[in-house]
Amino acid sequence: MLAKVMTCAIVGLDGAIVEVETDISPGLPFFTIVGLPDTAVQEAKERVRAAIRNSGCTFPMKRIVVNLAPADLKKAGPAYDLPIAMGILLSSEQVSTDLSKTILLGELSLDGGLRHTSGVLPMVALAYGQGFSDIIVPEADVKEASLIEGTKVVPFNSLAQLVSYLHGEIPAPEYKAEKVEEYEALLSPATDLAYIKGQEHAKRALEVAAAGGHNLVMMGPPGSGKTLLARALPSIMPSLTNEEALEVTKIYSVAGLLPSDTPLIRQRPFRAPHYTISNAGLVGGGHMPKPGEISLSHRGVLFLDELPEFGHTLLETLRQPLEDKVITISRAHGSVMFPANFMLVGAMNPCPCGYYGDPVRQCTCPPGVVSRYQRRISGPFIDRVDIFIEVPHIDYEKLADERLGEKSKRVQARVVAARARQLERFHGTKLTGNAEMTPSEVREFCQVEESAQSLLKAAMKQLYLSARAFHRILKLARTIADLDNGDIIKAHPLAEAIQYRPRTTL
Repeated sequence: MLAKVMTCAIVGLDGAIVEVETDISPGLPFFTIVGLPDTAVQEAKERVRAAIRNSGCTFPMKRIVVNLAPADLKKAGPAYDLPIAMGILLSSEQVSTDLSKTILLGELSLDGGLRHTSGVLPMVALAYGQGFSDIIVPEADVKEASLIEGTKVVPFNSLAQLVSYLHGEIPAPEYKAEKVEEYEALLSPATDLAYIKGQEHAKRALEVAAAGGHNLVMMGPPGSGKTLLARALPSIMPSLTNEEALEVTKIYSVAGLLPSDTPLIRQRPFRAPHYTISNAGLVGGGHMPKPGEISLSHRGVLFLDELPEFGHTLLETLRQPLEDKVITISRAHGSVMFPANFMLVGAMNPCPCGYYGDPVRQCTCPPGVVSRYQRRISGPFIDRVDIFIEVPHIDYEKLADERLGEKSKRVQARVVAARARQLERFHGTKLTGNAEMTPSEVREFCQVEESAQSLLKAAMKQLYLSARAFHRILKLARTIADLDNGDIIKAHPLAEAIQYRPRTTL
């Protein structure tokens, strides 16, 4: 007898409907799965066999063929266990019900229990969009699955419980979906700017960067507070909107990094990979491409400490996502695209020993080493950085001062107000911040006061700025003007934006 049940596959961050066809016919005992399954799907045969037997059902000792359609789509992961098991039970007539409008998702343990499955959120979103009425998921994933409003999610903890429900012996398990706003309580506190001593110009640069979503690089000696400043950046950024939170949660769900106690990520990501990371770890990849660090920092901060140590190839790989806000990973069987709209924050020493130009401690680097070290970061890469600041050594008097600085909440309020002006300006477009403007938007929204034109012209000539740097100065000046509630870019915001350009060629 032939039976069909429906499930989902993950392609990049999107789902794809998969039809699980099961045919049982007389003959020698034989169990095969076709339709481009990977090793995890092939191993489902033994998990399904044991789970059916340990759930009080009978595993048919006949010829069993399972087809996962479409056959040209690579199937990966253990999420096909439950639909394969249910297909066998339907085909062997141990269960008789209509599941044509039901999606089944879940990994089986040998005792028939249903385990957590990665990528549930995008699969449920697809199923809801395709008009499926019921979505059966493991009980461990019900909170994540119910984030898609309007879906009818039915959670089960075992195959035996699902079979009992389909036989009409027990009612459907109930679950009350929590509202998205209720997950605000799960936020963990971030580093507050008030506890960072001194470095007022660096705090101002962080405020400007957060207000417009601009990239930032800090250079200074060891121990000057670069890492602490970077970790404080999320505390002054606007809170994630519901739409942004779902975007980030989908990425972490597909990557298998969604914490079990956090069904929805409400805090902006802060990722700080070590400079020994591989190319696939940073941009994503693998046989079945998974999101890398740049996608895991989507809508948040990607912090690269010891920036020159990352190597030329890794840094040059970042150039495309910094411009396009997406990363495309191509493999022999196709290409996938992951979002990568992140703020890049880099920290570096001025030289290998870290004390070049320091007024207190003498640099021990041989001649020529300093320039070679700084040239590890190419000009085209620096061109894509809006803000470049120097973070000097902190004096004892500032460290010993008991007074606290301005709290992150106050700075965040100014940032939120500036972002609100930008959202109003970009109404009807997909832009969310000044840093995302293209040259056409720069031409329309970055009008410079006539008296400030000469300042911009002089900066272009003296600093030998490229066209890209020219546009980035205007976008940065637009953000500074937004913080000052200005409609037109005047000389002061423009001067501040220009002084954030690097003073030396790196």
